[in-house]
Amino acid sequence: MVPFRAETDAATVRRMSDAPLSYRRNGPVAVVTLDDGKANAMGHAVLDGLTAALARAEAEATALVLAGGAKAFSAGYDLAVMTESTAAMQGLVGAGARFLMRLYGSPLPTVAACTGHALAGGALTLLACDERIGPSDAPAKLGLNEVAIGMPLPVFAVELARDRLTPAHLTTAALGRVYDPEGAVAAGYLDRLVPRDEVVAAAVATATERAALRRGAVGRTKTALRGRLIDHVLATLDDDIASLTGPEPG
Repeated sequence: MVPFRAETDAATVRRMSDAPLSYRRNGPVAVVTLDDGKANAMGHAVLDGLTAALARAEAEATALVLAGGAKAFSAGYDLAVMTESTAAMQGLVGAGARFLMRLYGSPLPTVAACTGHALAGGALTLLACDERIGPSDAPAKLGLNEVAIGMPLPVFAVELARDRLTPAHLTTAALGRVYDPEGAVAAGYLDRLVPRDEVVAAAVATATERAALRRGAVGRTKTALRGRLIDHVLATLDDDIASLTGPEPG
């Protein structure tokens, strides 16, 4: 499995500050919140900031919570970049894939606090976290809606879906079905639901429990579980992205 280097220098902090991210420590848990007050679209600055925040967490914490804002966990990659050109779309999706593999292979226990909508890249981020807690009382939409808007799923997204989603839901989910929170639990995007105003606290409590696990044991076990998938995705990513096309006209 490809090793990742932790960074804690000034450049890391700067990349975090360039994005609508906050970072705080709750005992052994690093809590990273993405909140732009809107849909939490993922552009290059956000992906760079998330990668830097993950590196910082791996350097100074023993578990991670990745939380969304009041309106959404994330509605996916920045539409302005996705529609700018094929090259711009491919560059952003490739950057997203590298972040997701970085997150999926992290030696830290990772918990997603899904506070609202999680679509496309946002749904993939849920799949890349170890445990996912969502809202029981919010009209959130969750799913891989790329095919529904005329864009094929890249191979890395299919592999993540195959690894994490419930087999009975895999095909319909990959072909664009969007779920409510209860359906998202059945499909495998979420593990459990709590009232919306308790999602972040529940994620921090879960991460605090997981933080007691020995880091080496967590890391080696996750490598055994996911290392082959991560290596395959990274080895084939350039060809995967080069063949990727944007949404087709209806």
